[in-house]
Amino acid sequence: MNWFDKLERRFGRWSIPNLTSILVGGQIVVYAVALFVNRNIASSLSLYAPAVLSGEVWRLVTFLFVPYAGGGILGFVLEAYFLWFIGTALEREWGDFRYNLYILLGALGAILAAFVTGWADTYCLILSLLLAFAALYPEMQVLLFFVLPIRVKYLGIFSGAIFLLSFISAGWWTRLNYLLCMLGYIVFFGPVLYRNLRAWYRREQWKRNNRRW
Repeated sequence: MNWFDKLERRFGRWSIPNLTSILVGGQIVVYAVALFVNRNIASSLSLYAPAVLSGEVWRLVTFLFVPYAGGGILGFVLEAYFLWFIGTALEREWGDFRYNLYILLGALGAILAAFVTGWADTYCLILSLLLAFAALYPEMQVLLFFVLPIRVKYLGIFSGAIFLLSFISAGWWTRLNYLLCMLGYIVFFGPVLYRNLRAWYRREQWKRNNRRW
């Protein structure tokens, strides 16, 4: 029994079912309010450490409901649909507890990043969901922008490459922010990635040592 199972046996009853629907529903509400009522609402809900320290503690939760995508209504619709699609798939695969834990770790990482660097958003959380989905369903085919068929593994590779380029080109504080915000992915998939990299390194080392000249 691994530590995930032990945690689930102890805390599984506190899991929130249909968490993806709650997150997407909250983002729809926030986007609608921003569109029709108060276009500055996102600034009142986003995760900024100085605001939290001044008493606006609701930001520790409400930042999860602030949409990340730009590009107007179309960009938001694509983000909301994609978040719902991959989130519900992960919920079915992992069950409520493990999915809740994954989101919780990402949220805690973002909160820690905010207190270290001053801010955080949901970019890395959404990216971590995509990378987890690509790791679990690499051969699944989806319609990019509802038109272009593409295998999920290539979408994951492309998104990971964009993230890596952004990470390399960013300053040190932003890099730290990104790493902390990816806490869920690091905890869930870090050991597997480490073992795969170590196995690859050993294979390459064996090939070099046994190469015939």
